Amino acid sequence: MIKIYHNPRCSKSREGLQELEIINQPFEVVKYLENSISTAELTMILKKLNYKPIDLVRKNESIWKEQFKDKKLSDDEIIACMIANPKLIERPIIVNGNKAVVARPIEKIKEIL
Repeated sequence: MIKIYHNPRCSKSREGLQELEIINQPFEVVKYLENSISTAELTMILKKLNYKPIDLVRKNESIWKEQFKDKKLSDDEIIACMIANPKLIERPIIVNGNKAVVARPIEKIKEIL
């Protein structure tokens, strides 16, 4: 089943959700700011994206700039930062089986359908 890691306050995330509704396939919405995701789940998403942890960080968030930007962090430490501060996770993330995309632009969703 398709999953969207969704933040309802984000316009790009809402666009991703809308796109999934249009394609008319069943999907699950994961509101990761309300129900935190585990380290194992985030690690799995990173593998499916073929991303390093730093590639999934929203570097313009004030939390990142104020607390982590100038620190030399390991991959595990970056993952821990995202788990503790889920606002740092890029969005929307769409997962379909063993594939995933950060749907920016929204057309990227089609790459994994």
